[in-house]
Amino acid sequence: MKIAARDAATGPVIEVVGDLDYATAHELRDFVARTALRPGQRVVLDLARLEFCDSSGITALIAVRNHAAAAGADVALAAVPANTLRVLRIVGLDQVFPLHPDAHAATGDRPTTAPPR
Repeated sequence: MKIAARDAATGPVIEVVGDLDYATAHELRDFVARTALRPGQRVVLDLARLEFCDSSGITALIAVRNHAAAAGADVALAAVPANTLRVLRIVGLDQVFPLHPDAHAATGDRPTTAPPR
């Protein structure tokens, strides 16, 4: 698994790439624990390149939400793959996490595009 972060106007955008499972879930929890959050910010987890997520990964997503809530921030999930979205719906977490089609929608950022020629 790889984790990368960037700043957006609303707060950090954390991209998770690869497998979020028993062997790697602690990496996401540790990464977010080291991320300074301020009240009112939104942490966006960009899951567009997430390949697999097991129950440990789901638990890590909940841990991220708890960390954000303790700081007065919130969490949104972006580009959730269909197989992970199915699990979130089955366990009711689609009602807990705001879901967005992509990170730009979650942050309100507009993608940078070249001007038309």
